[in-house]
Amino acid sequence: MARPLRIVVAKAGLDGHDRGAKVIARALRDAGMEVIYTGLFQTPEQIVQTAIQEDADGIGLSILSGAHMTLFPLVIEQLKAQGAEDVVFFGGGTIPPEDADG
Repeated sequence: MARPLRIVVAKAGLDGHDRGAKVIARALRDAGMEVIYTGLFQTPEQIVQTAIQEDADGIGLSILSGAHMTLFPLVIEQLKAQGAEDVVFFGGGTIPPEDADG
């Protein structure tokens, strides 16, 4: 029997609003996934290190501070630098439509 997907849900930078991340974490758990919530104020390096240590299948990053154009690429760069390109990355938050495809 295959193990459930393991997803790291993270909050990066100085963004202290975690309600959305907790809602997503709960929804993923309810869908049968195993969720590791990092808590607030994580660096991209810490987030990727957690994903590697936890043998995660994915990272979900919640950003409400407007720093998505900086933090999303930094997490992706860290995944590449750590040889963890197989970890799926997804993000959400307060993202203007013009930034959604970036």
